[in-house]
Amino acid sequence: MSDTVSINELFGSAHDEGNLSQMSLDILTGVDVGAAIMDGMGISVEDVHEAKETVLLGLMPDDSGSIRFAGNSDAVRSGCNIVIEALQDTKQKKGILAFNRFLNGTILYPFCPIEQAILLTPQNYNPNLGTPLYDQTVRFLGTMLAKAEEFKANGVHCRTISLIISDGADLSSVEMNPAKVASIVHDMLQQENHIIAAMGIDDGETNFRKVFKEMGILSEWILTPKNTEAEIRAAFQCFSQSAVQASQGAMSFSKTSSAGLGGFGN
Repeated sequence: MSDTVSINELFGSAHDEGNLSQMSLDILTGVDVGAAIMDGMGISVEDVHEAKETVLLGLMPDDSGSIRFAGNSDAVRSGCNIVIEALQDTKQKKGILAFNRFLNGTILYPFCPIEQAILLTPQNYNPNLGTPLYDQTVRFLGTMLAKAEEFKANGVHCRTISLIISDGADLSSVEMNPAKVASIVHDMLQQENHIIAAMGIDDGETNFRKVFKEMGILSEWILTPKNTEAEIRAAFQCFSQSAVQASQGAMSFSKTSSAGLGGFGN
């Protein structure tokens, strides 16, 4: 990222243009939040090939211990890899950047060309932590928004596709709550160039549709696979197909109707 444009300046410009509420601005310009966002910005706009449009893919896989205890580590690993590999195979791959931030805050890779995205392996993905869903979703989506604003500031149209993955309710957040997440989600969706999806892997007790809706995520972009390898993989495949369609411009980002938004149709 250019040294001349700070995270706060990017968000300040979005606020001045009416694309970011005061509540969202205050949340995203917090000292700790801003530093975490900066860590994920990765490749600078100046180092990206010349393109009329850039697509940003963001993945936030759950790395809580319950994923491992439920025997779902392999399914989540392979599912995330399905998404990356599908986009690596598209004709649009030169215009796609990817970013992976685990649910507990570890950045597997900051924004980089999709062809350089690191696949998940047992060595780099060993879920054994907690579930700070709200705290980390703010940082994750903040990074997606900041990168999009950076491209916009440099005259490049940008669209984003984000996937949040969890197999349990928030048990670890200390700063954020659903309303704060929803403020950011709402502001992003109003811009009509962001898709925000969420996957809740059944834990037998969490109502993921309620959780994600409280976070502002639209119903048609929520996946709720059962706790089986087959269903988890199928859910990732569903998201992968939507991501490919969106990257090709085959899916509208309009907020005017669920039909325009595309979604998963569930």
